Amino acid sequence: MKAYLVQPYYSFKEADLETCFDGMLRLLDTVGEDADIIVLPEYTDVPAACGSKSAFHDAIRRYNTLIKEKAAATARRCHAMVFFNAADETSVGWRNTTYALDRAGNVVGKYYKAHPAPSEVKAEKDGGNELDVSYSYTFRQPDVIELEGIRFGFMTCYDFYFYESFAPLARQKVDIIIGCSHQRTDTHEALSIINRFLCYNTNAYLLRSSVSLGEDSEICGCSCAIAPNGKVLADMKSKIGVACVEFEPHAKYAKPAGFRGAPKAHYEYIEEGRRPWLYRNGGASVVPFDQYMPYPRICAHRGYNTVAPENTMPAFGAAIAMGAEEIEFDLWATKDGKLVTAHDANLERVSNGHGNIWEHTLEELKKLDFGSHFSEKYKDLRLPTFEEILAKFAGRVIMNIHVKIWDMGAADDKLEEIASLIEKYDCERHIYFMTISTEKLLAMRERLPHAGYCRGARPNNEAMIEEAIRHRFDKVQIVCWHPYNKEMVDRCHAHGIICNFCQADDPHSAKELLDMGFDCILTNDFHAVKSGLEELA
Repeated sequence: MKAYLVQPYYSFKEADLETCFDGMLRLLDTVGEDADIIVLPEYTDVPAACGSKSAFHDAIRRYNTLIKEKAAATARRCHAMVFFNAADETSVGWRNTTYALDRAGNVVGKYYKAHPAPSEVKAEKDGGNELDVSYSYTFRQPDVIELEGIRFGFMTCYDFYFYESFAPLARQKVDIIIGCSHQRTDTHEALSIINRFLCYNTNAYLLRSSVSLGEDSEICGCSCAIAPNGKVLADMKSKIGVACVEFEPHAKYAKPAGFRGAPKAHYEYIEEGRRPWLYRNGGASVVPFDQYMPYPRICAHRGYNTVAPENTMPAFGAAIAMGAEEIEFDLWATKDGKLVTAHDANLERVSNGHGNIWEHTLEELKKLDFGSHFSEKYKDLRLPTFEEILAKFAGRVIMNIHVKIWDMGAADDKLEEIASLIEKYDCERHIYFMTISTEKLLAMRERLPHAGYCRGARPNNEAMIEEAIRHRFDKVQIVCWHPYNKEMVDRCHAHGIICNFCQADDPHSAKELLDMGFDCILTNDFHAVKSGLEELA
């Protein structure tokens, strides 16, 4: 099989768009009619750098149809399969898309870039191009297109950096990975390492097309063909032009699977010993980060505490299983400095114990019954530690963590221990801290800048909002026992602040609050409120 890789010149000057586009079309015209596969780089409809979102989208509108027509015509002229990357217009915006054309020039498949780059995701005000990336927030298997008995997989530019995606791709038993790319800041050496590592780990050929920043550039470029054993069949470095390579797409690489082991593909050998429970977080059960999880939300206050005792593992698990986007729980420190969850400092309402949490060691607390007060079915249920909650649920739900020891001004704020546990379980972007202490929020924000920060209502809702605006916190948690109104919500939104409401336990009250503009409703009866709101919609 013969593949042609097209590597056109790419300019950082917006004024060179037409020159770069014409140069790419001329290179396509040089591809021989003996081609079986032709690969072009990323963003063939934005062939030079654009300095603004409007210019970027104008380039797409100007060149998108033209490159699609040229690619189809080239497929027919060469009787070849063609893979090129250009924007795809959807009802909600443009998507970074790799198109697969058969030898007759028909579109037979599309691949939407799995990992949109920050510049594609960001809003225009933040210097981004605001593409549609909505598809990238839910689980999907690696895209595979089968043509002429060959299984094609795909990676686009930023995708190449996410090594955890290599194993799922390998399990699809792809023969060829099509890589339409830019990667404008990586050296040739770095690109070679990345590309060879990909092939060795997937047992597939890579056909990668990129752009040249000029013949003397030591970055970008490296349109290449690499075999499953990591052997480089072609590497254009920064050459402008077309490369041709011949290979057998079904020829795989088998290696001894360990000492005296039978020959296997590298990924098959790795799969034998894989221990996925060691890696946090990963997989389809991981929800989008807090900043991406859509609103409005219903937060299970103290877990789903109408079906299980509040602030216990069954209450949290029930809420998550029922589809809660968020759970809320409270943190206290024991006498021996261990972090545990309970709403009250005093033990008597929720257990068979007496006194305050900080008057007991963790070992003493673990002997208490935190279930029988709710139901005999939960007899001998134990108090969970913060780490036990994270070990079971980190990344599976957004966590609203009310740090009660910060509210109380405890001498030992456990800030470093809390931060270290968040890092250990890799969930900084899945949690936010709530407290009435501005001081502690600011201190933790220095320590964990990617977490969320929510100011509680002290001394009242209005004063809290002013504090949140002054310190640019992410959220406020307005409470029902202080006066509140729509003007407060609007003021928060004008400053980009999310508004929680604590609390509403019936659907009609929750709907009134959502209609007022609240973003997240904390409730003690998750399913009743969630399902009731759906009926009222």
